[in-house]
Amino acid sequence: MACPFALLSDNDAVELESIASLTDLSATIAKAQHIIVLLAASDVTLLQVSLPPLSSAKLKLALPNLVEDQILGSAADNVIVAGGVSNGLRTLAIVQRAWLEQIRKIFNTLGAKQLNVLPAQLCLPHQTGRAVAAIRDADLTLRLSAQIGMGVALSTPQPEAVIESVRAFVPELPIVLHVPKADVSAYQAAIHHAELTARISIVADSASLWVSGARDTTLNLMSGLVSDANMNINWRPWRGSLILAAAILLINIVALNCDWWQLNREAKNLRATLTQIYQARFPDEKVVIDPIAQMQQKISFAKRDAGLAVPDDFIVLAANFGAAWAAITAASKPAVASLEYREQRLFVRFKVDANPPDDALVQQVESALGSHHLSLTDSSAETWQIRSAP
Repeated sequence: MACPFALLSDNDAVELESIASLTDLSATIAKAQHIIVLLAASDVTLLQVSLPPLSSAKLKLALPNLVEDQILGSAADNVIVAGGVSNGLRTLAIVQRAWLEQIRKIFNTLGAKQLNVLPAQLCLPHQTGRAVAAIRDADLTLRLSAQIGMGVALSTPQPEAVIESVRAFVPELPIVLHVPKADVSAYQAAIHHAELTARISIVADSASLWVSGARDTTLNLMSGLVSDANMNINWRPWRGSLILAAAILLINIVALNCDWWQLNREAKNLRATLTQIYQARFPDEKVVIDPIAQMQQKISFAKRDAGLAVPDDFIVLAANFGAAWAAITAASKPAVASLEYREQRLFVRFKVDANPPDDALVQQVESALGSHHLSLTDSSAETWQIRSAP
């Protein structure tokens, strides 16, 4: 289907104005930074309603209920977009959802980067005190005021029929009627014959007229689609980068898994070697859970059997703690009430009436214990747990 189009420069000057099918325009659409579609006025219904001040979210929820009794069919089958406010009334644009979705799908397929769909009746430049009309084929577009416009699909595009329709819809105001350049003479003859030259002005239609009106129109019908954000993202320029990023991510995942498998295999081999060494040294041990810990335990038992002291014996812990405690010169050092040994730990309890250890004392004690290869694992106000440093 052929449609009129205009190609604009960066400063909105018309570079090309012609008629072509969307298929022929596919390359141009893919290169364009911004696509503006003027939806036929007969496909868009404009209403003016009185609304209380509402947030955007609440207004979106309230719109279907406000127009349900003024449209044919269900409000869910239509896209409803709120426009500007004039004289206390807000303009609402209503268009069939299926038709708007189809337009978006077509231009998305053609590679449009950013798509705006505007009501054609609001793209006719408004003239104060006059009605502005345009006829193309059999579609009549009317701009009656700043926020009011309409469209009519006429049964015949003959000049006489068009003029009669315009007079019927605009019975009083002066009218500026934009017609195709080839039909200017025919329309001028028709208004002269009907003695309407004083009321109706005939002007040749042009793309610059619609460009000027579209520039001042902020009511974008695409904003009413829930998923319109997907349309604004053109993934084609990023396809190569996304593929490269996915490939790098996949390579890194494979490499990390290979490293993990290798380290896991080395850990298993090392554990198997340690287990073999442990079982070779202690053949009577049938259960080996942690060969290193069990080997350290065996060495400690062997030292005790030989009469040698080990770092976590009570005598060694108590002696080292005594040496470290004697090195503490703080005046607030509390008195020790008792020492208890269990689970290879030394529990130091302080007298209840003594001054509780403060943070400065704890830090000083930790430093002194460290010099004797001890560590403070728990330092409550009444009891400390001390063990041999690993």
